[in-house]
Amino acid sequence: MILPVEKELRAALARFADARIEHDVRPTGRTRRALEDATYTLCVMTGTRSAEQALLAADTLLHRLRADREGSVQEDARLAA
Repeated sequence: MILPVEKELRAALARFADARIEHDVRPTGRTRRALEDATYTLCVMTGTRSAEQALLAADTLLHRLRADREGSVQEDARLAA
């Protein structure tokens, strides 16, 4: 699986959250379609088939990306010392 760029994953999560809130507050055909589109995008980015799976996968990916970034910073600090 190709890992999404952190910035794009965070943007997809924000878009999903906005669509979910808007649909929960004022459900219309437009908000339903926006939520379906945001869910689809998040599922494709995470390689999953449901919103719940996508959210769990996104959380795991973000933890992995953060750990990779922190490991890189620590490695850079050791090289500079």
